[in-house]
Amino acid sequence: MSGKLVADVVVERLRAWNVQRIFGYSGDGINTVLGALRRSGEIDFVQARHEENAAFMAVGHAKYTGEVGVMLSTQGPGAVHLLNGLYDAKMDGVPVVAIVGQQSRSVLGSAYMQEIDLLNLTRDVASSFRQQINSPEQVPLVLDRAFKSALATRSPAVVILPHDVQKEPAPELDQEHGILSTAPVWRPAHAAPAADDVAAAARLLNEAQRPALLVGQGARHAQEQVQALAEKIGAGITTSLQGKPYIDESHPLAAGTMGHLGTASSGWMLDNCDALLIIGSNDPWTEFYPAPGQARAVQIDVNPAAIGNRYPVEVALPGDAAAALDALLPQLEERPESPWRARVEEAVRRWHRLAAERAQVPARPVNPEQVVAELSARLPENAQVAVDVGSCVYWYARQLRLPAGVPAHLSSTLASMGCSVPYGIAAKLAAPDRPVVALSGDGAMQMAGLTELITLSRLWPDWADPRFVVCVFNNRELTEVTWEQREMEGDPRYPESQALPDFRYAAYAELLGLAGRTVEDPADLAAAWDDALDADRPFILEVLTDPEIPLLPPFPGGAAQGESMLEALAQEPDTGHAVELLRTYLDQEQGLMDGI
Repeated sequence: MSGKLVADVVVERLRAWNVQRIFGYSGDGINTVLGALRRSGEIDFVQARHEENAAFMAVGHAKYTGEVGVMLSTQGPGAVHLLNGLYDAKMDGVPVVAIVGQQSRSVLGSAYMQEIDLLNLTRDVASSFRQQINSPEQVPLVLDRAFKSALATRSPAVVILPHDVQKEPAPELDQEHGILSTAPVWRPAHAAPAADDVAAAARLLNEAQRPALLVGQGARHAQEQVQALAEKIGAGITTSLQGKPYIDESHPLAAGTMGHLGTASSGWMLDNCDALLIIGSNDPWTEFYPAPGQARAVQIDVNPAAIGNRYPVEVALPGDAAAALDALLPQLEERPESPWRARVEEAVRRWHRLAAERAQVPARPVNPEQVVAELSARLPENAQVAVDVGSCVYWYARQLRLPAGVPAHLSSTLASMGCSVPYGIAAKLAAPDRPVVALSGDGAMQMAGLTELITLSRLWPDWADPRFVVCVFNNRELTEVTWEQREMEGDPRYPESQALPDFRYAAYAELLGLAGRTVEDPADLAAAWDDALDADRPFILEVLTDPEIPLLPPFPGGAAQGESMLEALAQEPDTGHAVELLRTYLDQEQGLMDGI
């Protein structure tokens, strides 16, 4: 095959959009594009073990870098496998582009091998943009629109490329009717809210006696303004999971993460505030917001359609968070001292004491909270953190203090297990000189993480800094679901659905040429973390943890949920240890929050 092909034009356009790597898996439906990638040599192709994990890598790339993540697959099953990662991007609001092969146009509609109606398959997940390229002339304009849509809407875009179109000669785009010449150019708008709306927001917050902030990922470029506002009016700060990295968690007004997996101080603050300023958050844990009517609310969001989606909002400030806060700050009355601020700071101090106490609660064999507490004391200041879905998210939210500038990401809204190792690989490829720490449960590792350790074993020798630590909480249990069954259904544990086969994660790592260590004694945790963070290659730290450490939601709702858990435990055999731990947690939290 000679001459420039449509597939070469695809690669050239990707380079024009500054794409440096593509995550995917090969197949006959996309092989012509892969050949063009080989000929170009300017874009790295990262081969995952499964298209779903390639999609997670593309999402991870978008989350850690702020750039568009690009994934690639063949038709049929390859395209289907991408869906989970595409939904992760859609629900967490990050820009990705999927380039998907398709059977030749001449056989579409014939029920041909691996023929799937890809436009309908991706109708929901790529509702902002999905397009099949049916002529060579479409290639530049479709790719340009895909990237612009992904960036403008912070959502997935899907480009479907039939195999026969990939092999067509590269088009010459003359100036004529029906031919569009487009440009690979995009810049974000820096929108600021209207002055009247800013004044209304300032009046509301100045009238409040007990203000609180809920901070999400939309505040990533407004961290200084958020802290300045909180200090000026004495507002407590809580964050969504996605907002956690964008707040100084050592600040005396930082009450921690909100929601079911949140902190006692955040639960107390949201239950007692009389005004709520929501900054770039669309957090779905609505039962943990103030009760409707309790607090007057202002919301800042770059997406006007998101305002008022989670809580009744009185004043809407559509626009960039930094610009909105810059306009709002001068109009706020300074209240450096107030009874509310003193109570928030006391709640935060008490929460920090409670977190430290809980990390030391004796367990069988190791308390998972202690695992993360030990990491928190030694996490490198230039680290990148990836977190999987499951009980480890609770310990991340409650025990890990992120140094300033350390990014941490997870599948937050979709909450899909198996994301941490793919996310971590994407983070490491984007910044190979920074160490990565991934936190994963054993369920997530068995679902997807183990296969991508193979990918990790292939990639790491090229990295400037080889440190990549995967901490596996091995408790032979789908722990979060077990506690959900007890709490939400009032059902006892169902062993057939919840028990996991045991697996030697550290030993498996050694088979792959990586390093590993298994910890069964909490006294060994500190040294094990030191070994992992000093290793000369990726390190699997396997910790045998106690599945009966309760996943208790914060007070005040946690008290009722705890009673439901106790009733479910009463239906299970040999639950004395679990009941003792749960009662300890209930008593600790009640005692801590009483009297603030």
